[in-house]
Amino acid sequence: MARRGDTIELAVLGLLHEGPMHGYELRKRLNLMLGWGRLLSYGSLYPALKKMLRGNLIEETVPSGPQTRRQRIVYQVTDLGTQEFSRLMSEVGPTAWEDDNFDIRFRFFSSTDMEIRLRVLEGRRSRLQERLDRVQRELMMTQAEADRYAAELQRHGVESVEREVRWLSELINAERSGQQAPPGPETPTPAPSTPS
Repeated sequence: MARRGDTIELAVLGLLHEGPMHGYELRKRLNLMLGWGRLLSYGSLYPALKKMLRGNLIEETVPSGPQTRRQRIVYQVTDLGTQEFSRLMSEVGPTAWEDDNFDIRFRFFSSTDMEIRLRVLEGRRSRLQERLDRVQRELMMTQAEADRYAAELQRHGVESVEREVRWLSELINAERSGQQAPPGPETPTPAPSTPS
């Protein structure tokens, strides 16, 4: 399982890979990426930034211009940070398709080789298919015992995972054929986290 700090580091390096940003903008963009269930506080962001500064993955600059009471610091990725971002994005393994890390990896897929993208997508689909099979078995075993709300919640979980598996299959087929994925009616939401 990926540590939250590693996920934040990957996300920050990816965003700064696209261009320099100040802390407020970084936090705003990170929260958009992480989604409503995993909002990032300044108390989590700034220690991660300080650690990355110490590791020479990013650097601070103070924009020139009129002085204000509190000058905003702008962060930008260093050459070492660019190398680290490339290394992280080329890793293929369970952490690449876990719930905590997959969305961040997917957000920066344009910076990734097609073979790596395919392996991550296939790993995620396989992981979700295992989860779906387990949840469906549990649903059949407990359906008679569950009240209507518990059964409805389980059904919703199954449908969410099925939707994401279909979406991943479409992406994999599009990658293999060299096309863009067909636009869907909605952006899929990640499957609810369940213990593995």
